[in-house]
Amino acid sequence: MLALKTPFKKQQFEAREEAILDAVNRLLSEKGFDLMTMDDVADAVGVAKGSLYKHFSSKERLAAAAMSRLLSQTLDVLDGFPEQWTAGRRLEEILRWTLQHRLRGGVPHLPSTRGAFQRALMMNIEYLALALKVNKRFYALAAEARRSGEISALFGDDVVVYTLYARSCDPTLEFLQKAGALKDDQIVEAMVQTTFGGLRARLDQPSSSN
Repeated sequence: MLALKTPFKKQQFEAREEAILDAVNRLLSEKGFDLMTMDDVADAVGVAKGSLYKHFSSKERLAAAAMSRLLSQTLDVLDGFPEQWTAGRRLEEILRWTLQHRLRGGVPHLPSTRGAFQRALMMNIEYLALALKVNKRFYALAAEARRSGEISALFGDDVVVYTLYARSCDPTLEFLQKAGALKDDQIVEAMVQTTFGGLRARLDQPSSSN
């Protein structure tokens, strides 16, 4: 049986919605929720504000939709990892992907812990459902990684998961990028390695001192 083709108008509508969410991602990253306006989004996409309201009725719904898409993408990435990867490897790779996403202009998983942005997210059922799914996946991976010895048994699941969330929002990423001494992939790798390996030198590592 042949699959039904999506009507052209619907394709246009969906493509414009993706462009809108891309613009919201950039604006949230650059300006933050409080300073971002619907006019900013319309200008970034190149549409009239009236057209923007056909997709999203408020700034709060826009922000929640952008964050919901990020969480959906996160679940897709987790689902796409090879089956043979250990829990520790999966945690490292999801952090690596998250940091790469931020360097491309995306917003972190937890952009705010208080204020209007957080209130807007807490009022959105889709966002809350997706956030719960992602959180459960992270906790399951943290527990498995501790059981297998990939992560120290000294640290509980809360410490592991909240460390990942905190690192996904860490301003060190932007500081290193602005400093210009490292390429983006080197910045991401440094962030991942310090998260899982720490800063303390090991005996098997060569010293960089003169």
